Amino acid sequence: MTHNSNNKNIGTLPRLKRAVIVSINGLKTAWKEEEAFRQEVCVAVVCIPLAFFLPVSLALKLLLAGSLFLVLAVELLNSAIEAAIDLITEEEHPLAKNAKDLGSAAVLVCLIQAAAIWAAVLLSCLMNQ
Repeated sequence: MTHNSNNKNIGTLPRLKRAVIVSINGLKTAWKEEEAFRQEVCVAVVCIPLAFFLPVSLALKLLLAGSLFLVLAVELLNSAIEAAIDLITEEEHPLAKNAKDLGSAAVLVCLIQAAAIWAAVLLSCLMNQ
């Protein structure tokens, strides 16, 4: 675990550069190894631009886009939890199962929230036409 251990000894710009590189590596890993993340990115790539063409306020456009970014962020956290659990143990342990199930449930909650926001906004658009 050496890539972040010495961040306190470097300046702001080098620290920022390192953080960006580490984050990009994380996104590359998620894209390469996590099918759910790839699927959610594909939905976001289509839906986020669509949000900005809808006849709604900027606040609603940002809410639509933000709901999808939240799904991606929580999916990344869920993947991190799963990776950490897999590193710690390969055994079927109830606490390991709980950690993975809770991470997955967090993604589900975000997906439901995003779907509800999109459905409400799209229904509102249809009703106003």
